Amino acid sequence: MKLCDLMSNIPHEGGGEDAEIRRIGYNSEKARQGELFVCLKGASRDGHDFAERAYQNGCRAFLCERRIDLPDDAVQIIVDDTRAVLPEISAKFFGYPAEKLHIIGITGTKGKTTTALLTAAILNAAGLNCAYVGSNGVLINGEHTDTVNTTPESLYLQQYFSMMVKGNVKYAVLEVSSQALAHHRVDGIHFETVAFTNLSEDHIGGAEHPTFEHYRASKKRLFTEHGATTAVYCADDEAGEYMTEGFEGRKITFGVNTKSDWTAENIEKFRDETSLGITFDCTGNGYRVKVNLQSPGYFSVYNAMCAMAICSVYGVGRDFAARILGETTVRGRFEIVPALPGRTFIIDYAHNGISLTSALKTLREYDPERIICLFGSVGGRTKGRRRELAEAASEYADYVIITSDNPDYEDPIDICTEIESYMKSGVPCEVIPNRASAIKAAVDMSEKGDIILLAGKGHETYQLICGRKVPFSERQILTEICGSLSLK
Repeated sequence: MKLCDLMSNIPHEGGGEDAEIRRIGYNSEKARQGELFVCLKGASRDGHDFAERAYQNGCRAFLCERRIDLPDDAVQIIVDDTRAVLPEISAKFFGYPAEKLHIIGITGTKGKTTTALLTAAILNAAGLNCAYVGSNGVLINGEHTDTVNTTPESLYLQQYFSMMVKGNVKYAVLEVSSQALAHHRVDGIHFETVAFTNLSEDHIGGAEHPTFEHYRASKKRLFTEHGATTAVYCADDEAGEYMTEGFEGRKITFGVNTKSDWTAENIEKFRDETSLGITFDCTGNGYRVKVNLQSPGYFSVYNAMCAMAICSVYGVGRDFAARILGETTVRGRFEIVPALPGRTFIIDYAHNGISLTSALKTLREYDPERIICLFGSVGGRTKGRRRELAEAASEYADYVIITSDNPDYEDPIDICTEIESYMKSGVPCEVIPNRASAIKAAVDMSEKGDIILLAGKGHETYQLICGRKVPFSERQILTEICGSLSLK
């Protein structure tokens, strides 16, 4: 594609627009001949500073916000905001693939991943070929690809949409983060159906949102700027009305405590030798169906109700949706691993104070002999979470093992020691920085009736250490350790 075609209708300065563009990128290490290198400003790095490296790797076309000191054969296109331009040129480069898809967007503080994956599972089971993009990666026709962000950068989103179209996918469900909405990642995408799960304070401060109000307003943009015709939202969350205020399309509500279009009643818990879950009746418009979930807690009910409501927009009946929900589990989201009789092992992504508190309080409702909680915290950012996590574990766990999460460039021992300093006096606790060793310690000390929560890693299959993703599958490690033990 000619650069002039790519930049048509986009205000810019610069020449050399007859250049042939064979790819678009913003990673200087991967740049090569025929690429348009987009200089993006990030939280800690500025792509303009890496343009010279991209040039050395063969790139000769650059999209910038200011002129860069490069050799004369480098074509420089100047725009006001490269991040705002990237979605448009990416969509154009891939032939506007999103226009050929029915796209569903889900936002909220908690529940996005589970709700999105449950929605995709139901739609796929109903014969509506549905892809997924979110925290658990990208799933297209059963093929999995890892991603860095909950919602990928616009360039990659358009690439994934193109792959979906080529693979005869008709539907796509996306987790839409507040950061994606604030930083133009989903600009120009028409979402047919949008959904809101809940809202609480998170992602505030540092390189994320300056205030809660900014965080909330960023999420609302999904309902006001993307042309959706249907909005599904939680009537029990006071932010639901805020999100959908002014929305002119069809509104569908779900809830437990508030009479809604989709209401959950007769909620009951169950637990057996190695698993636990929750059942409820889904009611509405004179209809009632029993739903059995292989995951615990009221939040699981909300996630399931949201998924069922979304799928109803596409003609999926309640009975069918309920049956699929009973057969579906979500990797790393309250994922129950049947590893040893009499004990319940759970892998969950709970990685902040709110989510860990919610997880532990939910597990307490199942009357365990003990709750053994293993967790750590990421290095180099969101350090305020360390106190939150320690306070949550102190309040609701019976025994705590503090270990490594994704330490990156920070010393895992320093992270663990800081978390330990916030633990409440008298709570049994130990520090084991090596996470595999920590998991073995949790297994070794477990007894019948215990619930063991491995928190923080969830779906991730790596540990981030010194900038590198080192393979690490918590589920595999757990099953191997338990498989090598004699039954107690």
